[in-house]
Amino acid sequence: MKGTDRTGAGDPPEVVRLLLVDDHPVVRDGLRGIFESEEGFAVAGEAGGGAEAVALAPTLDVDVVLMDLRMPGMPGAEAITRLREAAPRARVLVLTTFDSDTDVLPAVQAGATGYLLKDAPRAELLRAVRAAARDETVLSPSVAGRLIGLTRQPPTQVLSPRELQVLALVAEGASNREAAARLFVSEPTVKTHLLHIYGKLGVRDRAGAVGEAYKRRLLPLPE
Repeated sequence: MKGTDRTGAGDPPEVVRLLLVDDHPVVRDGLRGIFESEEGFAVAGEAGGGAEAVALAPTLDVDVVLMDLRMPGMPGAEAITRLREAAPRARVLVLTTFDSDTDVLPAVQAGATGYLLKDAPRAELLRAVRAAARDETVLSPSVAGRLIGLTRQPPTQVLSPRELQVLALVAEGASNREAAARLFVSEPTVKTHLLHIYGKLGVRDRAGAVGEAYKRRLLPLPE
C-alpha cells in the first residue's frame, strides 16, 4: 500500500509525496535536502517549469506540488489550473518570493491550496506542506492581507449563517471531519455546505473559497 492512501477525508498520508517545481536547480536542491532530512516526506520528482510539472504530476502520484510562481514558459496561474486538472488529488502549494496583487489572487483563484513566501522558516514550511496534504488552506499573513485588500465589492450572494460558520472553520484549517465535529453535524452535511459556498462565491475549492471570502470581507482577516 502506498503512503498516499487515506482512511478518510482530512486524514494525512503516512508519507507526503512531493513534486518540487522551480526553475533554479539550487533552490530545488535546497528543498530536497530539507524534506529528505525529515521523516514523513518523500521527494517523488522535480520539474524546472510548469509544463514539465503538469506532465510529471499524474505519473508520480504526489500529494503536494510545491511550486514557484514565476518561471519561464507557462504562467504560474495556468500551471496551477492544469495541475489541478491533470492530477486532481494533488494539492498545489505556492512557494515564491512574490506577494503582489497580480500574483496572489490569480494563484488562489486557479486552485492553489496555499501560498507561502520563500523567507518562511523551515518549521513553517514543513507544517504548511503537511497541512496542504490534508487539504487545509495555508496562507502566509502578508498574503492574507493582500487578499483582503484586493477588492472591496459586496457579495453578490449572501452566505447563510451556517455556511459562514463552515467557511470560518475552513479558514482556520479545519478538515471536513473536524468542522463536522465542532458544528455537531455529519461530514456529508459539511461537504454539502461547501458545495453551496463554492457555487455562491464562484470558486472551485477550499482555498479559493477562503480567498474570495477575505476579498469580499465575509471573514475577518486573521491576526
